[in-house]
This record gives sequence, C-alpha cells and structure tokens, in this order.
Amino acid sequence: MGEPLKNMYNKEFVDDLLVRLTEFIPDIDKELFRNQVFTNEWDNMELKQRMRHITITLNRHMSGNFKKDADIIVKLSNILMKETKELSFGYMFLPDYIEVYGQDHFDISVDALHEITKFMSCEFAVRPFIVKDQSRMLDIMFEWSESDNYAVRRCSTEGCRPRLPWAIALPKLKSDPSPILPILEGLKDDDSETVRRSVANNLNDISKDNPELVIDIAKRWLGESEQRDKLVKHACRTLLKAGNSEVMQLFGFENPDNIKLLKLKSDTTVKIGDNLNFSFVLSNPTKNDAKIRLEYGIYFRLANGNLSRKVFKISEKIYKGQSESVINSKHSFRIITTKKFYPGEHKISIIVNGIESAFANFNLTN
Repeated sequence: MGEPLKNMYNKEFVDDLLVRLTEFIPDIDKELFRNQVFTNEWDNMELKQRMRHITITLNRHMSGNFKKDADIIVKLSNILMKETKELSFGYMFLPDYIEVYGQDHFDISVDALHEITKFMSCEFAVRPFIVKDQSRMLDIMFEWSESDNYAVRRCSTEGCRPRLPWAIALPKLKSDPSPILPILEGLKDDDSETVRRSVANNLNDISKDNPELVIDIAKRWLGESEQRDKLVKHACRTLLKAGNSEVMQLFGFENPDNIKLLKLKSDTTVKIGDNLNFSFVLSNPTKNDAKIRLEYGIYFRLANGNLSRKVFKISEKIYKGQSESVINSKHSFRIITTKKFYPGEHKISIIVNGIESAFANFNLTN
C-alpha cells in the first residue's frame, strides 16, 4: 500500500510553514507551535483531523483580529501560488481557517476565499456560507462564474454541488437545485475542461435527487458540440449506471431485450488480495449493429452479513449485428485503505445497457 495521505503533514511540512509564517508573524514561537501540533493524539488523527488541528494551532498564534488574520492567509496563499510548482493538498488549512473563524465576517471571508481559491480550492470552505445565507452566497458565486480565473470559476460550481463528497450537506439545494442552474448554464461551454467537468459533477449530484431535471437539461444541451456532449455524458453517469431507460435511449444504446448474454463463468473462490476472473458471451442476434454499455456488479458482503452492490464499467462500444463476442474481465480484491473486505459468499452480475442479465456466486477467503 502507498503512504497514507495524512503523512504529508510531517515535521518538514510544519517547519516549512513556520519559515513562511515568520514573514508575517516575526515573533511566532516556533517551538511552542511544533509542540501544539505534534500532541500525543497526532498519530491517531486522520487527514482532515490533522488539517483542522493545524488550523486551530495556527489561530493560537494569530492576532485575534480576523481582518488582519485573513489578510495574512491571503498573502501566504499568494506567495505559495507563485513559489509552489506542484499543488500540495497540505495547504487545505488556508481555506479551512476562513471557514472556521470567518463565519461572523461574511464580506471579509468571501473576499479572502475569492483570492485563496486561485491557489487552493475553497469548494469546502464556501459551503457553510451557503448554509448561512444561500441567496447572498450564490449571487456572489454567480459573479465568480464570470471570473477571468478558471480556478475561481470552478469553485463557483464545485462549491455548490448538492452532494459534494466529504463536505457538509446542502439540503436546500438537494431539494431545490434551481438556484444553481444559472451558474451551470453559464459554464457549460467554458474554455477550461476542469470547469466543464465540475459542471458535469454538479449535474450528476442533482440527478440523484432530481433526475427528471437533469434529463431535461441533457436533452437541451446535447448535440451542440463534442465538448458539450462529453459533459452531458459525464453528468448522466449515475443515471446510466442505474439503467434509466430514457437516458439510455438518449445516448443511443440498444434495447437490452434485443441482446443475449450467455455462458457466464467466474472463479468460485478468490482470496483477498487476488483477482476474481470472469467471462461471458455477448450475443447480438439482430441484423443491426448495436451500441452496448457493459458493466458488472459486485455484491460485497458487509460487516452485518448483508450484500451491497457496487457497479463497475467494462466497456462501451458497437457490436456488429448477428455476432457473438467472448468477454474476459477481472475484478481486483487488492487490499486498499478505503475498503474493507469481509470473507464469505459474494455475488457478481453482468449488466447490459442498465439491465442485470446474469448472476454467479463466489466465495471470498482470507
């Protein structure tokens, strides 16, 4: 396994931070700062806990005047943006500082986040301000969507995603995402692929609670350009995984009733750390070529013994009429830090254009 991401917060990182802080806080007590960071609890802290811990430690050495302290955070981010060749997520504590200590200083905080996001994305930090005053903050983020800086434009759409992973929820926008739509409309043909991908991610979030809205947008946006078609396809990925028939038809996929799946075979036993190998025959008995999206589902055993399916993509291609194709694939049960495997009976399914067409059981062992 690779080095845990949380270990980027180490002595070298903190020492480098202290060198930079000395420019703004000449009398900072470096030894005290280090001791306050590397407490007895440090080793047991995960990534975001360490980040927040550094935020809190930093505040102990600030002036207590938020306007002055926010100015230091902005100046530090500007220096890092000029000097740092590769983006380091270690500096997540910069926007986090504004998020934690700026809630009662709306205007100062928003101006600071506008600058900081050019160096370190503020997609997480803006969300408490949306919760605090959604209408006001989204008006500001609409202004950001017209910025000359791509990172500011990206933050305007990424920050208001209704279901942004690892972020606080935005229940009002999950229920009614209409206030987000002007931002997305304005950025759908953005020059930056990063920004367009964020628009797609936002729409994908919306599709989980308001699928018909995203389907209507997809119908309006499709067919204008290759770039926009790619965006719409990515925006509809959850609907495609769910086998939404209207979306399948929208992207030209064959009616799965016309496709046959034969001879599914899989390993009956696989050890944790190894691969599950499986194969099947895909038959297109019609006279016409067919666009097929092939996926497989793994029904993972949970700690309570229940099974929970997760879908993985195999391919998406055209299969000639009156043809049979042998498909060989595998799924890795390599140990990773973000997934725990539980031994016992599991299940695999093959999914053709959104419809599960075959199943097989296998046993996962230590």
